[in-house]
Amino acid sequence: MKIGELSLNNPFIMAPMAGITDLPFRKLCRAQGAGLAVSEMVNAQENLWDTDKSKNRVVLDGETGPISIQILGTEPEDMANAARYNVSLGANIIDINMGCPAKKVCKKAAGSALMRDEELVKDILSAVVGAVDVPVTLKIRTGWDHENKNALNIAKIAEKAGIQMLTIHGRTRQDGFSGDAEYETIRDIKSQISIPVIANGDITSVEKARYVMDVTKADGLMIGRGAFGNPWIFRSLVEDTVYQPSIDEIFEVINTHLDGLYELYGDEKGVRVARKHLLWYSSWFDNGKDWRTTLMAARSRDEQHHILTSLINNQPIVA
Repeated sequence: MKIGELSLNNPFIMAPMAGITDLPFRKLCRAQGAGLAVSEMVNAQENLWDTDKSKNRVVLDGETGPISIQILGTEPEDMANAARYNVSLGANIIDINMGCPAKKVCKKAAGSALMRDEELVKDILSAVVGAVDVPVTLKIRTGWDHENKNALNIAKIAEKAGIQMLTIHGRTRQDGFSGDAEYETIRDIKSQISIPVIANGDITSVEKARYVMDVTKADGLMIGRGAFGNPWIFRSLVEDTVYQPSIDEIFEVINTHLDGLYELYGDEKGVRVARKHLLWYSSWFDNGKDWRTTLMAARSRDEQHHILTSLINNQPIVA
């Protein structure tokens, strides 16, 4: 699959998710076969670039290319500046966020709220595409709500503006993550534009991936929540069969993930960030739920490693 002149090894992409797709998790997903792993969203406002939060989101050390950084904002000039800045940091692809349904984002008229203003969408896309020499991609939803489903209009605006790939989450902003994803809507859009279309929403297994590709005729798939605690989903997708990691591999991957978090954030914050990932990983074990309270209570990296070792040594893996 190609994005502009860039080639991906496969069409399975790790979705950008705030608080999840930091450098350690992106590297794990790429190691398990993801063709691309998009960064957490980075605010386009220049006065926020020097915060620890923003700087952590664009740490790219040791990351396999191509590297995609997602930007979020409401002003064309800010978005163009942010695109140039992130290319200077090493981005090979700039992704524009017009799909985030979070209230704090939409309250500022960013993310999926932008879909309500098609003229502004046009101005932002044109400004960003014109600002950089790397491919620019876009992530959207099917619309703001069920009375305002304008993803096809946005898709045509995007294609005309020079967007090189379009990812569509098959729900409106109003839906959030509830209800069924609208794969038929993605199919209809795919049939009417020529740029690559990536389907997103509720893809949690090889079987579901096959179904979504068949229904949507999409060029690729973007995986979000399906990778929580399961970076191996990408290996399964690439091999088109369910991959079952060994207990030793699970232990190795979790430890690699934890060490990456401690290195990126420092021990104190790294321990806090690691908790949600440990909860997701615990689902691999028969009695993982019995350990979750203990995992949440761990206050140091040594405690987390000790609990993990005890869990793995005493509990059989779920078949």
